[in-house]
Amino acid sequence: MSTPYNLIDQNHIRQQFPILQRKVNGQNLVYFDNGATSQKPLRVIEAISRYYSNYNSNIHRGVHTLSREATEAFEAARKSLASFFNVSNQQQIIFTAGTTDSINMVAQGLAKNHLQRGDEIVLAAYEHHSNILPWQLWAEEQGGKLKVIPLKENQQLDVEAIEPLISDKTKLIAVTHVSNTLGLISNLEHIKSISVKHHIPLLIDGAQSAPHMAIDLKALEPDFFVCSAHKMYGPTGIGLLYLSEKWLKHLPISKTGGGTIKTVSFEKTEYAEGALRFEPGTPHIAGAIGFSEAVSFMRELGMDHLHQHENLLVQHAQKRLRELPEVILYGDSAHKAGVISFNIKNQHPFDVGTLLDQYGIAVRTGHHCTQPLMNLLGVPGTVRISFAVYNTLEEIDFFIEKLKRVIKMLN
Repeated sequence: MSTPYNLIDQNHIRQQFPILQRKVNGQNLVYFDNGATSQKPLRVIEAISRYYSNYNSNIHRGVHTLSREATEAFEAARKSLASFFNVSNQQQIIFTAGTTDSINMVAQGLAKNHLQRGDEIVLAAYEHHSNILPWQLWAEEQGGKLKVIPLKENQQLDVEAIEPLISDKTKLIAVTHVSNTLGLISNLEHIKSISVKHHIPLLIDGAQSAPHMAIDLKALEPDFFVCSAHKMYGPTGIGLLYLSEKWLKHLPISKTGGGTIKTVSFEKTEYAEGALRFEPGTPHIAGAIGFSEAVSFMRELGMDHLHQHENLLVQHAQKRLRELPEVILYGDSAHKAGVISFNIKNQHPFDVGTLLDQYGIAVRTGHHCTQPLMNLLGVPGTVRISFAVYNTLEEIDFFIEKLKRVIKMLN
C-alpha cells in the first residue's frame, strides 16, 4: 500500500544536495539541523554562481546590458516569490536580510506613529527571540507593555486566553506560525479572527512554517508576514517582508538610502512607492536570485507532498522516541511541522549533541533562541531534531540506534 513517503523519490532528491555526499567523523552525514538552516540543492548554488559569473552588476539604474539582466533577474525573483505565497501585487514583497531584519523594520516603522506610550503588544509564550527583542526594546524605550499568550500543559498555545489579554491599548498581535523549538502549529484562524474583531494588526513569523507547508497570504490576510530563505533551501542573508496593501502605503520607513527615492534635495526628499521604498542601498541580488530558485525547487516538488513527507518523518521520530524511557519529549503532537525537541533524563543536551556528532548526526542543542519557553519548561535547553525533504525514515532509525548508545554512555 502506498504511503505519503512514496510520493517523493528520495534518491533523486538527495542527489541534488552535494553536501549530503560527505562524511562526518567517518560516518555518512545525517543532517537533522534544518530548523537552524537547510542545505542547498545544486540548482540554487548554480543560480547564484551564474549571477556572479555571467551578469554580476548593480541593478535598477544601469543602462548597460549586465545591469539590465541583473535587474530583470532580481525583479523576476520578486514576482516568483509573490506567486509562491499567492500575493497578487508583487510590490508587497520586500527583500530584507531575513526574518530578524524584517521584524525590526516593522517594529521601527510602527514605533514612529502607530505605537504610543502605554500601548500593548500581544506575543506567544514560545516566540523566538527575534519576535520578542524588537518589541521589548520599543517597550523599554517608549513605556509600552508586552502581554504573553500562555501555553497549555501540553505546550500548545492557549488561544482561548488571547481575548482576555486584549484591551483598547492593544496595537499589535505578533505570533510565530510554527514554534521553532516545539514544531507546534499556532491556530492562526482563531488568532486572525480576534485581530479582525478588535481591529488589531497581525504579524505572522513564518520562519518555521514557510519551509514546511503551503502559505497562502491571500487567504491568511495578515498585515505583516516574514520569513528567511536559508531555512527554505535558499541562501543566507536574504528574506522577505510581506506588507498588506494598507501598510505598503503607510508603514514609515526606518532605513533610507539610494534606491528608495524619487527625488532628493538638501531641503526635502520624495520617496519611491512600493517595495523600493523599503530597500535602500545595493540589495543582496544574488540572494534574491537564489531565493527564487529555492522556491522553484519547492514548488516543483509540490508543497503538499513535501508537507506529507515531513509529517511522516516527524510522527515516526516521535513514535521511536516515545519507546525510550530515558527520553523526555516536548510538544508531542500529531499536528506539528518539521521540529522535535527532547531531553535525556538527568543529562545535559550539549553532551547528547556532542556524542551524536561522533556518529555524523547533526542536531541542535541549547535554548534555540527561546529562553522564555525554556524557563516555562524548567530546563536549560533541549536537543532539537528538525527535518527537510531530503531526510529519510532510515536516517531516523539510525539516529535512534545511536541515541540508545549515547544514553548508555552517559548513564
